[in-house]
Amino acid sequence: MTGKGDKLEKLKSALQLIKLGEALKRELRHSWLSDGRRESVAEHTWRVALMAMALESSLPQKVDSEKMLKMVIIHDLVEAYATDIPAFDTMNNPEAKQLKMDNEIKAIEKIRDLMGGKTGQLFYDLWFEFEHKATYEAKVANALDKLEAQIQHNEADIETWLPIEFEMLFMLDKHTDFEPVLTAFKNLIVEEGICKLENAGIEVNQVKPSTYM
Repeated sequence: MTGKGDKLEKLKSALQLIKLGEALKRELRHSWLSDGRRESVAEHTWRVALMAMALESSLPQKVDSEKMLKMVIIHDLVEAYATDIPAFDTMNNPEAKQLKMDNEIKAIEKIRDLMGGKTGQLFYDLWFEFEHKATYEAKVANALDKLEAQIQHNEADIETWLPIEFEMLFMLDKHTDFEPVLTAFKNLIVEEGICKLENAGIEVNQVKPSTYM
């Protein structure tokens, strides 16, 4: 039987985790809002969760929505320890990519140990499921994570875009190819991005990766 002392310790651990989550309100992404303010990791996570709810009924496969939402909510929690690393910092740098993964694994281990028991293991398992795209829910959550980032870029001032981000607009296919519904949704987002580039006087064909031409 679980005594009162054990229950109190679980509550204390939960409070510590909730306080850790505050770091995501302070951790800023390489992403700006339409009003010129930088976006926090917590804000990004919230809208990925909103996307999961909004798009669930359009998906052809039945999903475990509770698991998917939990996965979305904790997918960037490791950044409370490991910080947010922009995708373009690691995409062509295997050493940086491995270092990022190593730091994030250490972070999820700390989170698992902080919570302890079944709850800690659930956080740990869901994070790895997301990272490995091990299930349909994980693939959807992972795709939405990438698509939300592009939506936010589309909403930001074009002056906040780096040249590599012009190319990254056309690199979303690999995240959505498994699901035609998400591919169609991705196409809407890419079309908005193309309009943004064209309105800024940027020649789209000159910034597309050669593999996309």
